[in-house]
Amino acid sequence: MTIEPGIERTDEFTAEGRLLTDVGGTLGVTVLSTPGMISMMERCASILAYENLPDGKATVGFEVHVKHLAAAGEGSVCNVRAQLDEVLEGRKLRFAVEVKEGDRTIGVGTHERRVVEQASFGS
Repeated sequence: MTIEPGIERTDEFTAEGRLLTDVGGTLGVTVLSTPGMISMMERCASILAYENLPDGKATVGFEVHVKHLAAAGEGSVCNVRAQLDEVLEGRKLRFAVEVKEGDRTIGVGTHERRVVEQASFGS
């Protein structure tokens, strides 16, 4: 495998649509949900890995440890960053992940993915 620690990716997204929640109507406003935030973290890490893996390889997520530290309201423009910190056992990838809205940190944590053969999923 040619993927090495230290690579990183940043993407921008808007807190909208399926990324939002009003916590069952209890908030009175609509904000970026924790699952929505995690989804963007996982997406960023998976694209970063995919762009740096040999042909025929992909990754699947298997572990997420994050803290959702602050709210991002509907329509907020956020940045998500993933940095590959470790490659373990040749196929486990550990990423540092974070979401920010401007200078405010919305969420931080780690995400792990495992390298797999794309062909193992069939068609």
